[in-house]
Amino acid sequence: MKLIDSHAHIDGREYDADRRQVLQRARASGVVAIINIGADLASSRRSVALAQAHPEVYATVGVHPHSASRLTDETISQLKTLAQSPKVVAIGEIGLDFYRNLSPQADQWRAFQAQLDLAGELGLPVVVHDRDAHEEILEMLKEHPRLRVLMHCFSGDLNLARRSLDLGHYLALGGPVTFDNGHRAQEVARWVPLDRLLLETDSPYLTPHPHRGRRNEPAYTALVNQKIAELRKRSPEEVARQTTENCRRFFGI
Repeated sequence: MKLIDSHAHIDGREYDADRRQVLQRARASGVVAIINIGADLASSRRSVALAQAHPEVYATVGVHPHSASRLTDETISQLKTLAQSPKVVAIGEIGLDFYRNLSPQADQWRAFQAQLDLAGELGLPVVVHDRDAHEEILEMLKEHPRLRVLMHCFSGDLNLARRSLDLGHYLALGGPVTFDNGHRAQEVARWVPLDRLLLETDSPYLTPHPHRGRRNEPAYTALVNQKIAELRKRSPEEVARQTTENCRRFFGI
């Protein structure tokens, strides 16, 4: 099987001691590509450097809503420069987080809009973070109908999933689909059209069962794939084949 982890943060210090081994384990588990996600300017730079150093790694650049207050016009300019790297495949992760509210909501709106505009200017897709801001994000994305949109770690219900798909979005599912209490994610996994689904780990977070509570890593994409195959009563090979094709199509890799 060939798998793609569509969302990981392996540039972080959590992997400084064994990053090479993490990549080796990913390859051994069938992961042929990893999309490493920028969350602020510093991590976006690290993401690009990691992609340049490893053929299976691709990068996104962007400012997470937690860091929205620090986004300036100069930040946008530097993100635009970073995005010229041939291995940058999206703007992200960007969006709104009204659960933690680590940046004021007004700053989150401003940063999200600025980066959606940047993605439109550059012709790149966007990786969207949505936590407790479902309606607000859908309304904003309606204003950008030409953007390719991936809803990262989709946490909504079936109604929200339908509305996202109606707008042309793709949905990504990760570790929560394997949790005993992951009923909403499992319901979405059973229902979403397979040609609009991507796999992710969000490493080092949201580690799937049976490793929950430990550091996540891209090799565990195989566990997410296995669980979704079980829920859909399909073979793991079929789910892997289609989600990998979807990821290649969405990111243009």
